[in-house]
Amino acid sequence: MNDFTLHDLKSAPEESKPLLEKSCRVFGMIPGLHAVMAEAPGVLNAYQTLHELVMVSSFDNDERTVVWQSINVEHACHYCVPAHTGIAKSMQVSDGLNEALRNESPLPNAKLEALRTFTLAVVRKRGKVSREDLDAFYAAGYGNRQVMEVILILSQKVMSNYINHIAETPIDEPFKPFEWKKEKPA
Repeated sequence: MNDFTLHDLKSAPEESKPLLEKSCRVFGMIPGLHAVMAEAPGVLNAYQTLHELVMVSSFDNDERTVVWQSINVEHACHYCVPAHTGIAKSMQVSDGLNEALRNESPLPNAKLEALRTFTLAVVRKRGKVSREDLDAFYAAGYGNRQVMEVILILSQKVMSNYINHIAETPIDEPFKPFEWKKEKPA
């Protein structure tokens, strides 16, 4: 790991301690990402707030997982792909959907594939999606609310993916069975 501390309740800045206590209540542990983010209390607070907002978005668990993992895989996040694999399992997302996302293979239905395609268009085009991108997303049954919610989730993932890249956050023990590395294109 670079020069970043994995904070606990003793080492964290005072303003981060209640946030880490919240992580313990929600996750039963302090995830490594949260331990790193604790260095900057506002960052950890913003991340936790974004997560809460994502969880009450209009997306169901499969759709949230599609957006999360599409971004995680695109960004090649060594930490978030395994973490969200474990999270998806706890949310009853099928192993088939999880594996298709991790392996960048076709998804089980056209609506979820349209969600992944749109999410990747937003990421790759930095929000400058085309009319065709939007029309295909709308044709799949999504609307303007879901456009905004993809961006909400992207905001959360930019924070976590980038921090994990820079801090080289170690994978938490519960997620080690789901370790992942992006395959190089042939």
